[in-house]
Amino acid sequence: MRMIPTALFIATTLALGACKREEPAAPATTEAPADHAGHDAAAPVAPTAPEAPSAPAPSATAEIKPTQGNDLKGSVTFKVVDGALRVSGQLSGLKPNSEHGFHIHEKGDCSAPDGSSAGGHFNPAQSQHGNVSADPHHGGDMPNITADAQGNATIDGPVSSNVNIGKGDDFDISGHAVIVHADPDDYKTQPTGNAGGRLACGVITTTPAN
Repeated sequence: MRMIPTALFIATTLALGACKREEPAAPATTEAPADHAGHDAAAPVAPTAPEAPSAPAPSATAEIKPTQGNDLKGSVTFKVVDGALRVSGQLSGLKPNSEHGFHIHEKGDCSAPDGSSAGGHFNPAQSQHGNVSADPHHGGDMPNITADAQGNATIDGPVSSNVNIGKGDDFDISGHAVIVHADPDDYKTQPTGNAGGRLACGVITTTPAN
């Protein structure tokens, strides 16, 4: 009888044993791959809520009308510019090359022929009168205005940092009046700066922010 070589027999036996021991492959998984931070890459990301826009600052205007016997007219606007309250506008009907006191007064009443119904300077802090660029000064103190050779004046200047528009407190300029005086303010005579009579008056009306 022919014998199978020993080496061949051993090799065949080992191969058959290995086939029996082979285990089935693990089933495929449907899990989503994780990102580098360990989060499920397929998970939705919640949107970031947009920041609410800041509310626009209110502004205020005054239509300037002449007192009895004068021709001055125009309009001014009060706005917050770079965090500070400013006044701007155009006036006409002044004497050529003249200078005039220009203030906010305490009462929003221009009914008197001479403008006296507007009362004294707006002064909620009960301060001394003075130049708006220095302390002390009234809340209603503003720089003098100057007319050109045609009697027109362009206004663009600061308003006291002690007052505001639209807050509804004692320092709110809304509902008060603007007065243009006959003479320049000397910024020292109490309580009005020796600015003379009242050429024109206008009530300040707040324009709501949009």
